[in-house]
Order: sequence, then structure tokens, then C-alpha cells
Amino acid sequence: MFGKRKWKKEKEQLLQDILQLQSEWTRLKKIIDQSIEPSETGRFELMVAEAKYFYLLREARYYHLNAN
Repeated sequence: MFGKRKWKKEKEQLLQDILQLQSEWTRLKKIIDQSIEPSETGRFELMVAEAKYFYLLREARYYHLNAN
């Protein structure tokens, strides 16, 4: 079918985005946790990264995707 290749590319891209955002979110979380006084900008970036990551996880769950 015509849409099957496109879906496979989108699926792979979604999984890559999830892994990238997971590493970014954990990196920012470690920095904020180790900071004595985290800045408002740092907290905001952490909240944005977390929101993006969990949004993509919900999308993957909706489409029944997994990394296997």
C-alpha cells in the first residue's frame, strides 16, 4: 500500500524522538537535582522537556508502538 512506508518512517522517527527527549530530560533533571539554587530558566526547560517526553510516550502508547 502507499501509506505503509510513510508510517514506518514516522514510527522510527517517533521512537528516535522519544529516546532523544528521554536523554535530554534525564540530563536536565540531573543538573537541576545537583544545583544548589536552580534558576527559573532551568526549571522551565526541565518542565518543557518533561512535557514533550510524556506527550510522545502517550502518542506511542496510542499507536501501540514499542522499541522492540
